[in-house]
Amino acid sequence: MAKRLKIDFVSDVSCPWCVIGLRALEQALQRIGDEISPELHFQPFELNPQIEAAGEDIAQHLKKKYGATTEQSARTRDTISTRGAELGFRFDMAKRERVYNTFDAHRLLHWADLEGQQLALKHALFAAYFTEGKNPSDRTVLADTAAAVGLDRGRAVDILDSNLYAAEVRARERFYTDQGIHAVPAVVINDRHLVQGAQAVEVFERAIRQSAANGISN
Repeated sequence: MAKRLKIDFVSDVSCPWCVIGLRALEQALQRIGDEISPELHFQPFELNPQIEAAGEDIAQHLKKKYGATTEQSARTRDTISTRGAELGFRFDMAKRERVYNTFDAHRLLHWADLEGQQLALKHALFAAYFTEGKNPSDRTVLADTAAAVGLDRGRAVDILDSNLYAAEVRARERFYTDQGIHAVPAVVINDRHLVQGAQAVEVFERAIRQSAANGISN
């Protein structure tokens, strides 16, 4: 009988390393197959919670936040693009010119979890921002993306135009930061085993197998 494992993926939709981490995690789960029954949930983390609605130029933002030079940023972009391609994801860095606030996206993801469409929406939001260069804080973009994965667009608009799920998202953000998570991606297996960062497929596979073998299951 497959062992059930709860996997919480703490991330932001504007985090390129989270794309890589998710792709690697999914490939690890594919390798393991039906030995386990994963229950995957995406938990909110905002890289730039204080950013204004218009966003910021990405080069200026990276320089201000991390002190990154133009050359360093270019090397990082190349590394991200290469790793993404190896895992089957296309980063179009030329289209990613700005960084944005992502709180509304997390509210939609919370709703999508209730509707059983969270994974599909997460993938679609990653593609919208990193491949298509769309603004993940734009409510029309968010509603269209929700509709594209089969969610009710009218309901998405109603949620975005209200404050619905804001308290729940804030509570989940506080929970994980209180647990010491201050960088993403972070993968938590059954609330016990933490895998930090965009690890290789083999690292995720080993962590999942170890958790299952040690009887860490709900």
